[in-house]
Amino acid sequence: MADRRLIIGVLIAHLLMFFTFEDKNVFWYIFTASMLVMISYSIIHEEIEDDTPTISYLTLGVASGLGLFGLFWLGSFLIDLLNLPFANQISRLYSRYSPDLFWHYLVLVLIIAPGEEIFWRGFIQKRLSQYFNVKLSISLSVLLYASVHLYSGEFILVLAAIIAGMAWSALYAWKRSMPLVIVSHIVFDLLLFVFLPLN
Repeated sequence: MADRRLIIGVLIAHLLMFFTFEDKNVFWYIFTASMLVMISYSIIHEEIEDDTPTISYLTLGVASGLGLFGLFWLGSFLIDLLNLPFANQISRLYSRYSPDLFWHYLVLVLIIAPGEEIFWRGFIQKRLSQYFNVKLSISLSVLLYASVHLYSGEFILVLAAIIAGMAWSALYAWKRSMPLVIVSHIVFDLLLFVFLPLN
């Protein structure tokens, strides 16, 4: 029998992210509202898991966030070194979607990063894991996560979502800790947008 809650959740995410990327002038307003809807939908239909002690999820969360950013930094370095045609896309993404007001940074840390993890890992991946083995549930959840980024029109963002999604999905499958992947995502986002932007 089809999992209606899962299917409806994916459709809602696609609809909301389509409108999110539609107009860059209101991107942060729509993205924040969309994420609040997705968080609410997830919490209504799934319990949030936390099977890892606080010190462990903080340590592993920070370390994995740093490691993932290091991977992205290396990718950016190689793009410049090899003169690959992605540098313009990266600059364009930063200019269109980077936070630049105080409240943008606030919602990035308090709503966007936690919300993406609660929805894509805590709801989508968790429900997929009820029907498929670990590898397949990770792969499907990553593909679904990446698919909503197609609306940005930028290949590099879809690729970034696949790489980051794979890391966070694997972490979640391993430790079953929502706080862990949220900490990892927040550390990654702060490095990417605040402390060491790649543009």
